[in-house]
This record gives sequence, structure tokens and C-alpha cells, in this order.
Amino acid sequence: MTAAALTSPAAAARTVSTVRTDAAGELLDLLPAGGGLSWVRRGEGLVGWGEAARLEVSGPRALAEAADWWEEYSAGLDVGDDLGVPGSGPVLFGSIAFDPVAGTSVFVVPEVVVGRRDGVGWVTAIGTAPELPAPVRDGDGPAPRLRYADGALDPASWCAAVATAVERIAAGDLAKVVLARDLLVSAEPALDPRRLLHRLAARFPGCWTFAVDGLLGATPELLLRRSGRQLSSRVLAGTAPRGAGAEDERLAAALLGSAKDRAEHALAVDSLVRALEPYCAELTAPAEPELLTLANVRHLATDVVGRQRASAGLLELVGAVHPTAAVCGTPTTDAAALIGELEAMDRGRYAGPVGWMDARGDGEFGLALRCAELTEDGGARLFAGCGIVAGSDPAAELAETQSKFAAFQAALES
Repeated sequence: MTAAALTSPAAAARTVSTVRTDAAGELLDLLPAGGGLSWVRRGEGLVGWGEAARLEVSGPRALAEAADWWEEYSAGLDVGDDLGVPGSGPVLFGSIAFDPVAGTSVFVVPEVVVGRRDGVGWVTAIGTAPELPAPVRDGDGPAPRLRYADGALDPASWCAAVATAVERIAAGDLAKVVLARDLLVSAEPALDPRRLLHRLAARFPGCWTFAVDGLLGATPELLLRRSGRQLSSRVLAGTAPRGAGAEDERLAAALLGSAKDRAEHALAVDSLVRALEPYCAELTAPAEPELLTLANVRHLATDVVGRQRASAGLLELVGAVHPTAAVCGTPTTDAAALIGELEAMDRGRYAGPVGWMDARGDGEFGLALRCAELTEDGGARLFAGCGIVAGSDPAAELAETQSKFAAFQAALES
């Protein structure tokens, strides 16, 4: 079932202009207090605000309907684009449900987009060209007062769910399942998304700091980038906490040498490669993972690159690769069923694809990890998950989720 677009393509403004600008400054400083959109890494990327059009969609053809809607909308625009680079011209931000069939995915066409790539800035406007707002660096005041509460499962119950998953894996029912948990936070005064985005970007500059329709975070995992016929993806699976001094190096070496973590990582890479192969003339995945080091954890990482053969659009490709073993498990159908049985919560758009695409079909989608969904009462719902394979220890997996929660908690509490 598809929800109607709040602004239909026929009713939307038809004129789009993209012009170069040297006045963009820090992209996140341009965001309004509410409703801002973001995809920023190391100071470059896209931010947007306003809604020229919006689509909320669910059901078996959710992504196909979204692709058709975007094609119809963008084809009817009168576009003047001085740059012609990925992200210039009209842009669609998307936040896709973990289960696009049952959940609701949200797509927003901003009225204004400000971008920067390779040091070149631009502004795109639908309708009247705006003046850029004066940058606002919020968050210099005290942090809000916070209270935490268990989400769907308390820690003991979640550990019991992990133990059940390990038993199912040992019995041969499946090879891997990703189990997540949520954590509720109330805040006084209400959380300011700009403050959170600034702190996430500062703490995790190598991650993609995203915000779409109240879901925001800093994801290290690039699900799929498309630039012309070139495709790339970064697969993360296998995690270890950081330490101090020599302990940090010991933890890094242990992760790189861990048979359990390497097996989990191989499953995630294999699932992505199998999904992309039918679409690619060339596809390369290194035989050995590398270490990705973040402020609070390390991950095993593999960068996969390919050249597209088939004429599929970006949303079709995203639908083909999602969910990977990194956020669901292996085999996918069995893992998804076990998630529904054991997690006791609706993931919503957590662990779903999030990102943007332009009218040329170029774009980037990551996975909505290290994230939170802002709630109507001014608080948030935080998420963290980890891959369960043969030999997983419930207490160690709980500690891993706590390390991942800490990524967002640091932004809340600073």
C-alpha cells in the first residue's frame, strides 16, 4: 500500500536552479532547527530544508513505486544546473524501512539543497532562488538533562534472545542473525537535532552524518554509491571496542585475527557480492578485510567496487542488496524470521538504507546505524545491534551493543 505524496508532482514548483557558491561555509551550520536533511562526511556532502514534495510508501513494490514517482517528478522539472556533478540539480533524500514491505519508507525533495564536493560549493533551489541563511552554530549552552530507560527488552531478556539465536545456529537453522536492541531517552529541554549532528560529525568525521525525517546518526557503512556506471560499497561486520595504549593495539590485533569475527565478516561480504553480481560487468572484493578505526570501536571493513552492466536504477540496486548479512543475517529469509521472533520490537527505519539520489540516478545510500529516532516528546529512541554467529557469547554481544550506544550517547551528553 502506498501513501499519497503530500505534494504531488503536478502541483510542485517546476523551476530548479543550481548555481556555484562560495558562501556555503560549514554545511551543518546552515540547517534549520527542525526538518533539516543531511548527508555530510568530512565537511562535504549535502544538506537541505523545506519540502517541495514528499512520498511515504510501503508494500511489495515500495522501492519501485518510489523510483517511478521520482522519475515522473524530476522529468517534469525545468532544470538549470551550472555544475552537472553528482548531487547538483534536484535531489531526493530517502530513509527506507528495514523491511520496506511492512514498514514505511520516507522520501523528501527539499526546496533548498546546499552541497560541496572536492571543495566546490553550490546551492540548488526549487522555485524562487533563496538567500543562504546566516550560519548558526548551536549547542554552546549546557547539555540537556537526560533519563534512560530500557526499550523493548531489558539487558537480561536480550541476552536470553542471543542465547536462543546461538542455539538455532548450532542446530543448523541458519549461519548468522543480527539482533538489535533499543534504548529510550527523555530529555529536558527537548533534543535539538542540529546539536546532535554537530557532535556526531565532530566525533566521527569519517562517517556519513545523516538526517532524514527525524532519523539521524553517523553511519560508517556505505551500502551503495552509484556514479554513472561505477558502483562502490563498504561492508562492515566484526567489531571490537577501543582501549588505551597497548591495550588498544592488542584489541585491534585480536579483532583482525578473530576466526569468529572474520567468519561473520565473510558472510556479509558474500551476501553483498551475490546480490550485485547480476547487475555488474566487473566486481572486485579484496580477499582480506582491513581495520576501520572509529572513536569508540573498530570494525573489519571491505570496500567492494564494480561497474554496472544492467540498466537498473539506484533504488532497484538498493533493493537488491538490502538487507545484507551485515544487518540481517544468512540466509536472509531465515534470519529475518528469527529477528521478528526474538527482537520484540519494530525496527522501523533503523538499519534500513538512508541517503540521497539526484535526477541523473547518481547517489549514495548508507545503512542507518549509530542512529536515533527523535520522538514527539522531545526525546529519542536509540538503536544498536550485533551479528550473532556460532560461538557468540551473549554477555560479549551485550557489551558490543553498549559500545555502539555510546557513539550516540556521547553526542547526547556532551
